[in-house]
Amino acid sequence: MKIGITGGIGSGKTFICQLFKALGVPVYNADDEAKKLMNGDPRIRERLIAEFGDATYKDNQLDRAFLASQVFSDKAKLDRLNSIVHPIVIQAAKDWADQQKSRYSLKEAALLFESGSYKELDYTILVTAPLELRIERVMQRDAVTEQQVRERINKQLSDEEKLKLADFVIVNDGVTPLLPQVWTLHQKFLK
Repeated sequence: MKIGITGGIGSGKTFICQLFKALGVPVYNADDEAKKLMNGDPRIRERLIAEFGDATYKDNQLDRAFLASQVFSDKAKLDRLNSIVHPIVIQAAKDWADQQKSRYSLKEAALLFESGSYKELDYTILVTAPLELRIERVMQRDAVTEQQVRERINKQLSDEEKLKLADFVIVNDGVTPLLPQVWTLHQKFLK
């Protein structure tokens, strides 16, 4: 089985994935793999340079700051970036999942629903956390301002929208125990 796991920035989805990994579940981190593919896949490189110019790569590496400055204030450019990167990342994730020998694997992706890749999966898990806690986590993790975090959050689907698409929910509010939630889902997926 192929299972997707997502959640808004600061929800703790990466930590939840570490718990699944501790249970022996293979996890594909789509965001990390996208970064690798944006540097290493010639199809992506050529299309990004054609779309955003030679400054997209500096010293043969993706200039993430330059690309961010191009797309994050312009929805049309962000959509073009996603149309270049997402299909290749989605296919790479499918290829990876097909090679796994375990009963199920997880695909961790921040934009699981936004990219449409959830349609290729058997189930989806949404990790939720209260907004203020998410903001606090990201401010500490990334050394950014509250306003910067809120801008990132506003670019993602709301938890309310994601809940409509998710099959399962893990609550990561700092109060509700996580291990029983992960264990329950793990047992369900093994059956």
